[in-house]
Amino acid sequence: MNTLPPIAPLDMRRASLCQLLHWLAAGRVQPEVLAEVYQDAIERINPELNAYLGSVPGLVQEQARAAQHRRRDGVIGRLDGIPIALKDNFDVAGWPTRAGLAGRRAPAQEDAHVVSRLRASGAVLLGKTHMDEGALGAVTDNPHHGPTHNPYRHGYCAGGSSGGAAAAVAAGLAVAAIGSDSLGSIRIPASYCGIFALKPTHGEISTRGMVAAARRLDAVGLLARSVDDLTVLLQVLAGYDADDARSRRRRVAFSPPDWEPGNLRAGLLGDLGRFGVQADVIEVFNAALEKLPRELGERRTVDFDDWNFARTRRAGLLLMEAEMLGTFAADLEDTQHPVSERFRKMLGYAASKSAADYAVADRVLDAATLKMRRLFSQVDVLVLPTTPQGAFPLDGPVPDTQADLTSFASLAGCPAVSIPMGRLPNGLPIGMQLVGARGSDLRLLELASVCAATLDAEPAYPAIA
Repeated sequence: MNTLPPIAPLDMRRASLCQLLHWLAAGRVQPEVLAEVYQDAIERINPELNAYLGSVPGLVQEQARAAQHRRRDGVIGRLDGIPIALKDNFDVAGWPTRAGLAGRRAPAQEDAHVVSRLRASGAVLLGKTHMDEGALGAVTDNPHHGPTHNPYRHGYCAGGSSGGAAAAVAAGLAVAAIGSDSLGSIRIPASYCGIFALKPTHGEISTRGMVAAARRLDAVGLLARSVDDLTVLLQVLAGYDADDARSRRRRVAFSPPDWEPGNLRAGLLGDLGRFGVQADVIEVFNAALEKLPRELGERRTVDFDDWNFARTRRAGLLLMEAEMLGTFAADLEDTQHPVSERFRKMLGYAASKSAADYAVADRVLDAATLKMRRLFSQVDVLVLPTTPQGAFPLDGPVPDTQADLTSFASLAGCPAVSIPMGRLPNGLPIGMQLVGARGSDLRLLELASVCAATLDAEPAYPAIA
């Protein structure tokens, strides 16, 4: 007979996905109870945090009940009973896919590829999370649905465009979340909210059923409270999809997680101040590096003098804005539910450019691929802060450098992991980013796990209460 004490609701919300899978398997937690704990927390906390848009009444309980029956019958999926949040640019059959806009209210006809995989694994979908309008931003201060607040400090931004998803995970309103990342939309909010994130190799997870920002940049991104959780999610969601033109058919498997940390060649940018990184972020980053003398092995300063982060970020934005002119054509014409002037102006910028301008921007992706090949012939991993700054007040100026350090991995199609590396002097978290060659996702995750264990930057998740 199981004589172990019951798991407290707060412990369930602070637990990692892997810990909850263990408790579910041992019978110490039941899917219906777990779902109820998360729903209760959402009802209490979300009105102030504004991470969720909402969910279909009764659906969470229905999914949890089905998971409980499967566990009783011994037919268990990989994520059976795990409550997961979904960014509101993924189709869920019967739910509207708003993509941060006001006029998109028609229910989706079928599930996105990742949603089908989550359902097949037994995950419990909690609801849709807030995002920037059209995924074109990095703040999640939405003119139609309001701002998402940082769980560590009300009135501060959660990052974006997957800010609602990151805030939900950091605040214990979801075990994990699925978002999108085109220039840093997963990693930026992970850095600001003190959680873990993975942008996989481009094409590794199908984006079918996700509202496109720029298909040459778009990636499904993963948010969780531990690196091991990211690995589980990647294994569930990755795979070739013949119905996605960008889906990656592997000629060989993922590079196996066989790096010896002490024998790594870690690339560093050198003078981070030259690349616009704020002094307080540099201080935390250098302190984190000092704690990883063996884990990062041999350190080499890599040459990025030929890489203008601001210019290449701008090129990536033009690709996004140009494609969004087609994606959101009907929304731009919807006079009953008008888009914001900011969104219209940004897409108008792309409309004012020529095909030649677009071709020049598109060539930046080729340049990034070549830069990536040269870089990873010299080093195994690129190590840098995830963002040049920490979270900032929602009522203050928005820095235009937020995606400078994340855009390279997106343009080059590389995997990138963000892990918490410490706290800024104002007490807010900040992330470290590990970037690897295409296909090195599992290696990056292994290294991230080793580094995170050493840094131990966020052991108790104080944002969860």
